[in-house]
Amino acid sequence: MTDNKSIVGAKIRSLRETKNLSVEEIAERSGLTMEQIDSIENDVNLPSLGPLIKIARALGVRLGTFMDDNDALGPIVCRAADREKNSSISFSNGATDARRHMEYHPLAQQKAGRHMEPFVIDIHPEESPQFQLSDHEGEEFIYVMQGEIEVVYGKETYNLKEGDSIFYDSIVKHHVHGAPGKSAKILAVVYIPF
Repeated sequence: MTDNKSIVGAKIRSLRETKNLSVEEIAERSGLTMEQIDSIENDVNLPSLGPLIKIARALGVRLGTFMDDNDALGPIVCRAADREKNSSISFSNGATDARRHMEYHPLAQQKAGRHMEPFVIDIHPEESPQFQLSDHEGEEFIYVMQGEIEVVYGKETYNLKEGDSIFYDSIVKHHVHGAPGKSAKILAVVYIPF
Protein backbone atom coordinates (compact mmCIF):
# COMPACT_ATOMS: atom_id res chain seq x y z
CA MET A 1 0.00 0.00 0.00
CA THR A 2 1.42 3.40 -0.99
CA ASP A 3 1.52 6.22 1.51
CA ASN A 4 0.04 9.30 -0.17
CA LYS A 5 1.37 11.64 2.49
CA SER A 6 4.05 13.05 0.16
CA ILE A 7 1.55 13.35 -2.69
CA VAL A 8 -0.80 15.43 -0.52
CA GLY A 9 1.94 17.84 0.57
CA ALA A 10 3.26 18.20 -2.98
CA LYS A 11 -0.23 18.86 -4.38
CA ILE A 12 -0.92 21.52 -1.79
CA ARG A 13 2.37 23.27 -2.54
CA SER A 14 1.79 23.00 -6.30
CA LEU A 15 -1.74 24.42 -6.06
CA ARG A 16 -0.59 27.23 -3.81
CA GLU A 17 2.25 28.14 -6.17
CA THR A 18 0.01 27.89 -9.25
CA LYS A 19 -2.36 30.37 -7.63
CA ASN A 20 0.61 32.62 -6.73
CA LEU A 21 -0.23 32.45 -3.03
CA SER A 22 2.34 32.56 -0.25
CA VAL A 23 2.36 30.30 2.79
CA GLU A 24 1.50 33.42 4.80
CA GLU A 25 -1.61 34.09 2.65
CA ILE A 26 -2.82 30.49 3.00
CA ALA A 27 -2.22 30.64 6.75
CA GLU A 28 -4.22 33.86 6.96
CA ARG A 29 -7.10 32.51 4.85
CA SER A 30 -7.24 29.15 6.62
CA GLY A 31 -6.70 30.26 10.21
CA LEU A 32 -3.72 27.89 10.47
CA THR A 33 -0.17 28.92 11.33
CA MET A 34 2.58 29.24 8.73
CA GLU A 35 4.40 26.46 10.60
CA GLN A 36 1.41 24.13 10.18
CA ILE A 37 1.25 24.85 6.44
CA ASP A 38 5.01 24.30 6.06
CA SER A 39 4.79 21.07 8.04
CA ILE A 40 2.04 19.72 5.79
CA GLU A 41 3.68 20.84 2.53
CA ASN A 42 7.02 19.36 3.59
CA ASP A 43 5.49 16.01 4.58
CA VAL A 44 6.43 16.37 8.23
CA ASN A 45 2.90 15.88 9.51
CA LEU A 46 -0.63 15.41 8.18
CA PRO A 47 -2.50 16.25 11.38
CA SER A 48 -6.14 15.43 10.47
CA LEU A 49 -8.81 16.21 7.92
CA GLY A 50 -9.76 19.49 9.63
CA PRO A 51 -6.64 21.45 8.63
CA LEU A 52 -6.68 19.93 5.14
CA ILE A 53 -10.29 21.07 4.70
CA LYS A 54 -9.32 24.59 5.78
CA ILE A 55 -6.41 24.61 3.30
CA ALA A 56 -8.69 23.33 0.52
CA ARG A 57 -11.15 26.17 1.20
CA ALA A 58 -8.31 28.71 1.29
CA LEU A 59 -7.15 27.44 -2.12
CA GLY A 60 -10.70 27.30 -3.52
CA VAL A 61 -10.61 23.56 -4.24
CA ARG A 62 -12.41 20.52 -2.84
CA LEU A 63 -10.64 18.28 -0.32
CA GLY A 64 -10.49 15.41 -2.81
CA THR A 65 -8.19 17.46 -5.05
CA PHE A 66 -5.33 16.62 -2.67
CA MET A 67 -6.01 12.89 -2.92
CA ASP A 68 -6.77 12.12 -6.55
CA ASP A 69 -5.65 12.95 -10.07
CA ASN A 70 -8.60 12.34 -12.38
CA ASP A 71 -12.22 13.48 -12.35
CA ALA A 72 -15.07 11.38 -13.75
CA LEU A 73 -18.57 12.69 -14.30
CA GLY A 74 -20.50 9.43 -13.97
CA PRO A 75 -20.85 7.13 -10.99
CA ILE A 76 -17.72 5.79 -9.32
CA VAL A 77 -17.55 2.15 -8.23
CA CYS A 78 -14.94 1.26 -5.64
CA ARG A 79 -14.45 -2.50 -5.33
CA ALA A 80 -13.32 -3.90 -1.97
CA ALA A 81 -10.36 -5.68 -3.57
CA ASP A 82 -9.26 -2.46 -5.30
CA ARG A 83 -9.58 -0.43 -2.10
CA GLU A 84 -7.09 -2.70 -0.37
CA LYS A 85 -4.64 -2.41 -3.30
CA ASN A 86 -5.08 1.33 -3.83
CA SER A 87 -3.14 3.92 -1.96
CA SER A 88 -4.19 5.12 1.44
CA ILE A 89 -3.40 8.25 3.38
CA SER A 90 -2.10 8.03 6.94
CA PHE A 91 -2.77 10.88 9.32
CA SER A 92 -1.36 11.45 12.76
CA ASN A 93 -4.78 13.00 13.52
CA GLY A 94 -3.28 15.70 15.71
CA ALA A 95 -1.09 13.45 17.82
CA THR A 96 1.79 15.45 19.22
CA ASP A 97 4.38 12.87 18.19
CA ALA A 98 2.86 12.38 14.71
CA ARG A 99 2.32 8.64 14.99
CA ARG A 100 0.41 7.33 12.01
CA HIS A 101 -2.56 5.64 13.64
CA MET A 102 -5.35 6.39 11.18
CA GLU A 103 -5.27 5.06 7.63
CA TYR A 104 -7.80 6.65 5.25
CA HIS A 105 -8.98 4.73 2.18
CA PRO A 106 -10.87 7.13 -0.16
CA LEU A 107 -14.00 5.65 -1.73
CA ALA A 108 -14.75 8.19 -4.48
CA GLN A 109 -11.35 9.33 -5.64
CA GLN A 110 -12.24 10.25 -9.21
CA LYS A 111 -15.76 11.65 -8.74
CA ALA A 112 -15.93 15.18 -10.14
CA GLY A 113 -17.66 17.99 -8.27
CA ARG A 114 -18.42 16.02 -5.13
CA HIS A 115 -19.24 17.69 -1.83
CA MET A 116 -19.08 14.48 0.21
CA GLU A 117 -15.83 12.68 0.92
CA PRO A 118 -16.43 9.01 1.82
CA PHE A 119 -13.66 6.98 3.46
CA VAL A 120 -13.09 3.63 5.11
CA ILE A 121 -10.69 4.35 7.95
CA ASP A 122 -8.53 1.80 9.74
CA ILE A 123 -7.77 3.00 13.27
CA HIS A 124 -4.78 1.37 14.92
CA PRO A 125 -4.75 0.84 18.69
CA GLU A 126 -3.16 3.28 21.11
CA GLU A 127 -3.09 2.96 24.87
CA SER A 128 -3.18 6.69 25.62
CA PRO A 129 -4.35 8.67 22.60
CA GLN A 130 -3.05 12.23 22.55
CA PHE A 131 -4.91 14.53 20.21
CA GLN A 132 -6.01 18.04 19.41
CA LEU A 133 -9.64 18.86 18.70
CA SER A 134 -10.29 20.34 15.26
CA ASP A 135 -13.23 22.00 13.56
CA HIS A 136 -14.24 22.86 10.01
CA GLU A 137 -17.37 23.70 8.05
CA GLY A 138 -19.67 20.84 7.17
CA GLU A 139 -21.04 17.64 8.63
CA GLU A 140 -19.68 14.18 9.35
CA PHE A 141 -21.29 10.77 9.52
CA ILE A 142 -19.42 7.84 11.08
CA TYR A 143 -20.50 4.21 11.16
CA VAL A 144 -18.42 1.71 13.17
CA MET A 145 -17.86 -1.39 11.03
CA GLN A 146 -15.53 -3.16 13.50
CA GLY A 147 -14.05 -2.43 16.89
CA GLU A 148 -14.66 0.50 19.19
CA ILE A 149 -14.02 4.25 18.90
CA GLU A 150 -14.34 7.41 20.92
CA VAL A 151 -15.66 10.65 19.47
CA VAL A 152 -14.89 13.78 21.43
CA TYR A 153 -17.48 16.39 20.43
CA GLY A 154 -17.29 19.70 22.23
CA LYS A 155 -17.22 18.82 25.93
CA GLU A 156 -18.80 15.37 25.48
CA THR A 157 -17.17 12.02 24.69
CA TYR A 158 -19.17 9.32 22.91
CA ASN A 159 -18.11 5.66 22.94
CA LEU A 160 -19.24 3.80 19.81
CA LYS A 161 -19.06 0.07 19.14
CA GLU A 162 -19.64 -2.08 16.06
CA GLY A 163 -22.95 -1.14 14.44
CA ASP A 164 -23.18 2.26 16.17
CA SER A 165 -23.12 5.53 14.23
CA ILE A 166 -22.91 9.25 14.87
CA PHE A 167 -23.81 12.27 12.73
CA TYR A 168 -22.61 15.73 13.76
CA ASP A 169 -21.90 19.29 12.65
CA SER A 170 -18.15 19.50 12.23
CA ILE A 171 -18.05 23.21 13.07
CA VAL A 172 -17.97 22.06 16.72
CA LYS A 173 -14.48 21.05 17.85
CA HIS A 174 -14.17 17.27 17.63
CA HIS A 175 -11.82 14.31 17.38
CA VAL A 176 -12.24 10.67 16.39
CA HIS A 177 -9.88 7.96 17.66
CA GLY A 178 -9.89 4.35 18.74
CA ALA A 179 -10.99 3.58 22.27
CA PRO A 180 -7.83 3.16 24.40
CA GLY A 181 -5.98 0.05 23.26
CA LYS A 182 -8.64 -0.82 20.65
CA SER A 183 -8.49 -0.94 16.88
CA ALA A 184 -11.44 -0.16 14.65
CA LYS A 185 -12.64 0.13 11.08
CA ILE A 186 -15.14 2.89 10.33
CA LEU A 187 -17.04 4.28 7.40
CA ALA A 188 -16.81 8.07 7.49
CA VAL A 189 -18.58 10.49 5.17
CA VAL A 190 -17.51 14.12 5.41
CA TYR A 191 -19.74 16.77 3.81
CA ILE A 192 -18.00 20.02 3.00
CA PRO A 193 -20.04 22.93 1.63
CA PHE A 194 -18.23 24.61 -1.24
